[in-house]
Amino acid sequence: MDPRPVAFHVGPLAIRGDLILAPMDGFSDLPFRSLCREFGSAISITAFVNAQELLTGHQRAWHELRFLPEERPVAFQIFDSSPERLLEAGRQVLRLSPDILDINMGCSVRCVSGRGAGAGLLREPEKIARIIGELSRSLPIPVTAKIRLGWDSGTRNYLDVAHAVQENGGAMLALHARTRDQGYAGEADWDAIAAVKQAVSIPVVGNGDVRSLEDVDRIRRHTGCDAVMIGRGAMGNPWIFSRRRKEDVTPHELASAIHLHLSRMVDFHGAARSAVLFRKHMVRYLEIHPPPEDLRRALLEATRVEDLRDLLGRAGLPRPTPEGVPYRAAA
Repeated sequence: MDPRPVAFHVGPLAIRGDLILAPMDGFSDLPFRSLCREFGSAISITAFVNAQELLTGHQRAWHELRFLPEERPVAFQIFDSSPERLLEAGRQVLRLSPDILDINMGCSVRCVSGRGAGAGLLREPEKIARIIGELSRSLPIPVTAKIRLGWDSGTRNYLDVAHAVQENGGAMLALHARTRDQGYAGEADWDAIAAVKQAVSIPVVGNGDVRSLEDVDRIRRHTGCDAVMIGRGAMGNPWIFSRRRKEDVTPHELASAIHLHLSRMVDFHGAARSAVLFRKHMVRYLEIHPPPEDLRRALLEATRVEDLRDLLGRAGLPRPTPEGVPYRAAA
């Protein structure tokens, strides 16, 4: 059992810890998510999954919802523009026994938001109210939402959306403090997070421009938010969830995390794809203890896991023994 004190509740769920790994497409898969959970992330939230793909039995969509028992509490994040599809997908994923269902209302990429899903829902607070209401009434688990400030600078309707979520049974709200048009550009508006925290009584999670422990402290003081969601600041730095500065991470600790992460990638994605898929993580890990440039380049160009492990040893990051506790993903 997690020995940390309860920080807040999501419905009846007691949440221990106030730092949460953000759901990020391409990053928040089981290997990275479970590693961050071990380091202290308070909730494991899957990267968003298309509700329509779940309903049509898309194998990859269902694969992305696999998780480890020790990751609990686990939230499945799904997206769609249709209240009916979201509700039916919510009902179907219950067979995997998630603890929370989270609705993505913040994805800014055009192929999602442009068709009315993700941040596209922010243009229709009435539809958001209907979605949260129907899911909250119909499902036996808490329903939450991740939103942005609005569609653009002229429609910053985050307070209306926050009220729609709370008044229709939503159990928690995460706010990325940028508009859809901003994407990840410009500065996050922490004043908006503070305003939402004052406006609603459900837990509010602040997200945006949190890259260090100093940022964690600053956003908590500035907004009063119940928890902090960390995305880009956690890439290659799961130690942030243990409230450790990455500058204090030793080469041995770095090697342990890299090899454990890579082993989980192989188990989850298969050996044939893992070396290439791991590159986006590797480039971040290598910022902590940079190897010589020729080795760095070779590490980021490796196409086989065996070669990658050999290169890591040459870079002074050999595979520790024992490496870690084997695991099995929930089916």
